[in-house]
Amino acid sequence: MINITKLYCGDNTQSDDIRYGEKHSKIFHCRGVEDSNIPKSASDRRPIVVWNSTRKCNLKCIHCYTDSDNIDYSGELTTDEAKKMIKDLGDFKVPAILFSGGEPLIRKDLFELASFAMDNGVKPTLSTNGTLITPEKAKKLKDTGFTYVGISLDGIDETNDKFRGVKGAFKKAMDGFRNCVEVGQRVGLRLTLTKKNYQDLEKIFDFIEAESINRACFYHLVYSGRGIDIQKDDLTHEESRKAMDIILKRSKDFSDRGLDKEILTVDNHVDGIYLYMKLLQNNSSRADEVIKLLKWNGGGLYSTGVGIGEIDFFGNVHPDQFWMDYTLGNIKDRSFGDIWMDTSDPIMAGLKNRKPLLKGKCSKCKWLDACGGSFRVRALRVFNDPWMEDPQCYLSNQECGVGD
Repeated sequence: MINITKLYCGDNTQSDDIRYGEKHSKIFHCRGVEDSNIPKSASDRRPIVVWNSTRKCNLKCIHCYTDSDNIDYSGELTTDEAKKMIKDLGDFKVPAILFSGGEPLIRKDLFELASFAMDNGVKPTLSTNGTLITPEKAKKLKDTGFTYVGISLDGIDETNDKFRGVKGAFKKAMDGFRNCVEVGQRVGLRLTLTKKNYQDLEKIFDFIEAESINRACFYHLVYSGRGIDIQKDDLTHEESRKAMDIILKRSKDFSDRGLDKEILTVDNHVDGIYLYMKLLQNNSSRADEVIKLLKWNGGGLYSTGVGIGEIDFFGNVHPDQFWMDYTLGNIKDRSFGDIWMDTSDPIMAGLKNRKPLLKGKCSKCKWLDACGGSFRVRALRVFNDPWMEDPQCYLSNQECGVGD
């Protein structure tokens, strides 16, 4: 993740401890946990774990990386199995678990498991389509202790409904947003950028302000699940730059007006370099600090396989949520920590020390220590080689210092 609000605008946010090693007054503490366990370095971070708690979903999104549908899937983790997994995560000092899906609110034991996570020192967060968040559910999310609820939205009105595959999904998601805001639950928007919605970014920012939404994450498309089928709709390099220009401009406007909004981009670490170059162009005094923070974070060097991991519906552990076709082990057989630290697996060993393995433009780029080669799964999907350059790097060879 590239925290636009922190880096470009200079405002402190709740995730500074994990992302940049900086303690912040807004750090959230779980029950029985006295400190935030700020990592000494990015390579020492314990991963935030995405748990796809169920594959079942009431929508049918065209870019769904789990290819979920509104049917029952057999073999998913039971409540007891999930609790054992969560306890293992707590013992391994995992800072947060992201309950995802499918649609996690379909799980009847979701609140019980989130409370159990709190008791074990693991912050619960939620990734949801928002359509099932009634006023009662919103209050329960708040009371249970969810630190953040991310609601996926991919456009306004019909644009969103086409992405979601169900008519009326936008209205129901809007109700979910408003119900969370009403009870004081921290809530954010999650949007995947494609050709079909990036031109609506100005309207999206208007929407964020009008609806008092605390946070927004703009995702770059990753070619997994049904996302492979819409690869043709991914932004061109020029469109990515235009999208970033809007995101930077509107985030700075929020900050200048004192609006408490946290804006991030996700799944393309080159955004941090683009942001830094913009600061240099503007002679900003923040540029030196920003490049130091980017290098501390390391971008892709310490993301997949280090700072982010995934456990699927059946307990299989994967390098991240977009790499579910590669399994490292199963939590029914070994603890998550044992699986995660086992570098006898060649992919896991490579992810934990990927710098000497990188190829193409990434291997020669002058920004490698700050960008880290960005996203390995996209390289795998396009080049059939996880160590090749990220095809969504939108910087020119000249900007990367690798030629004209």
